[in-house]
Amino acid sequence: QAQLVESGGGLVQAGGSLRLSCAASGTIFRINAMGWYRQAPGKQRELVAEITKGGTTTYVESVKGRFTISRDNANNTVSLQMNSLKPEDTAVYYCTLHSSFSGRMYWGQGTQVTVSS
Repeated sequence: QAQLVESGGGLVQAGGSLRLSCAASGTIFRINAMGWYRQAPGKQRELVAEITKGGTTTYVESVKGRFTISRDNANNTVSLQMNSLKPEDTAVYYCTLHSSFSGRMYWGQGTQVTVSS
């Protein structure tokens, strides 16, 4: 069974950087888009960034210019480089992967990112 495992979360001061990584284990056919969602306490989950198999990226407006999503198709990994972090970036970040073969969306368990003032 496929699993997504996130790493790289933690506590950082405002203005600092973190790099989140997500590795997919198991066999997943026809991986399409991969991305990152986040959910802050009391708020709805939102799509932060996504990247297609061909490398096209999209970002939520609030992180443009600060976050960069990338992927390694050979190793089925996706990363999120987060620079100039702000307290409002504090949330649990979830890795996602979509398979166009099965139509399924896979979710990681989440990793906590906390940005102090």
